[in-house]
Amino acid sequence: MAKTRPPYFKNLKSDNGTLYHRTMSIKSRAIDWLKQAESDLAFAHDGLANDRFSHICFMAQQSGEKAIKSIGIYYEYEIRGHSIAAIAKKIGINGEVEEAGKILDLYYISARYPDSLPGGAPFEMFTKKQALEAISLAQIILKKAFAELNA
Repeated sequence: MAKTRPPYFKNLKSDNGTLYHRTMSIKSRAIDWLKQAESDLAFAHDGLANDRFSHICFMAQQSGEKAIKSIGIYYEYEIRGHSIAAIAKKIGINGEVEEAGKILDLYYISARYPDSLPGGAPFEMFTKKQALEAISLAQIILKKAFAELNA
């Protein structure tokens, strides 16, 4: 089965010989990912007013994931998956960003699905402390993305 390319590719040479060309600039798509990451983090902040701690943790994870993907897209890596830490490692970003990703990755499923926890619904199990930490960790990744993309 042929790999599918993002919509901003058309007719550049791929591994199987197909030609694709860019219809949009890589930089503009990377900026779109970064802007969405920023919006997701703003949504996470909004949840603090209503004690939506599990939702905040998930949206912080989403923000971090989109921010790290923006870097990968900017440098033209083929990015697959949802693990912030794995993506950071693949594109050669370690240290504080990778460590932040390891924590945020824990929230990708557990903050949404009751069967990922030993008991209780996620909204009952997550704390304000976790939510504030998740926001802080996402901010670390966003800061790195803004620096890498010169945005």
